[in-house]
Amino acid sequence: MKVLVTGVTGQLGFDVMRELENAGIPAKGCSRQEISLTDHAGARKCIEAYAPDVVIHCAAYTAVDRAEDEPELAMAVNGEAVRNLAEICRDIDAKFIYISTDYVFPGDGEEFYEPEAPKGPQNAYGRSKLAGEEAVQEILKKYFIVRISWVFGIHGKNFIRTMLKLGENHKELTVVGDQVGSPTYTKDLAGLLVEMAKSEKYGIYHATNEGTCSWAEFAREIFRRAGREVKVTPVPSSAYPTKAVRPKNSRMSKECLDRAGFRRLPDWKDALGRYLVELEQSAE
Repeated sequence: MKVLVTGVTGQLGFDVMRELENAGIPAKGCSRQEISLTDHAGARKCIEAYAPDVVIHCAAYTAVDRAEDEPELAMAVNGEAVRNLAEICRDIDAKFIYISTDYVFPGDGEEFYEPEAPKGPQNAYGRSKLAGEEAVQEILKKYFIVRISWVFGIHGKNFIRTMLKLGENHKELTVVGDQVGSPTYTKDLAGLLVEMAKSEKYGIYHATNEGTCSWAEFAREIFRRAGREVKVTPVPSSAYPTKAVRPKNSRMSKECLDRAGFRRLPDWKDALGRYLVELEQSAE
């Protein structure tokens, strides 16, 4: 089995490449410089030359607020380019793993979204990612759509790094407390994606770490585990208005993993503890 991974300079792509290397699976990692997603002919030429058995598509347009000002670019990268990749995978008979998001749902209520729950993205980013999902399902049979949320990894910016930085100069912070979801540690997710790549259990999956929290609860746990005395006060989303609407409910059911025989990711607090150790070691 040979695997091609897009977006290797991002948090998830970096860890997927590391996981494949640890598993002894031949892989080619492609950055934006090697594959420009909006250059459809160039992307086809690069992928067909390597002839992978699996494409794990970690690259994406992820600037959620900026997407409100440039929805066409978000759609070009997350929708039209994904359609092109799906067509390439169909033509070379490769499996395709598409990383999607909780933003495809309306983000209301308190129920856990099942994979087949009605969609209703509330911002341009979510609409572009849903377009990618629809293209994959229309074109391919050998696909995995994997929805994640609140991503953190060793290679790149994330909420944990931001909180730790703010905690250096602040003893009190206000953090949004009315948005609830599940953090996703890319190191844990990478292992699951490699397992999926080796299988033929195609379909749509939710794959965040276990447990849920608000952003404020997440921040409190970050400071507690990091040994920082920082007071975190929850505030409503309206206290931090953003150009793009954020979902207040990002809870996603993981029973789809159980039914397919995949292991769920560890609890998010456990993942956070291991991430902080990895972060400390990387700074040494």
